Amino acid sequence: MLEALNDNIAKLVSLYENERQRANNLASDLVREREANRSNQAKIAELKHEIDNLNLLGAFGSADTAEAKKRINELIKSIDSCIALLEK
Repeated sequence: MLEALNDNIAKLVSLYENERQRANNLASDLVREREANRSNQAKIAELKHEIDNLNLLGAFGSADTAEAKKRINELIKSIDSCIALLEK
């Protein structure tokens, strides 16, 4: 009877050690996945910003920065001309 009790205790301790190791592994996995999630969220924000910039450039009819600046300047001159006509 005492031997059976010792065997059961040994099995219980073994199961406990296995579960403790499993819990430690899961905790490590959780930390790693949270870091990956933060990294991916930062990448998503960066890509959204890049999309916004590309959409803005596309709205002016060009993906070329110099050409977009030229188009913006033309639009500003046109707006200034309209304002001047309205003031007359």
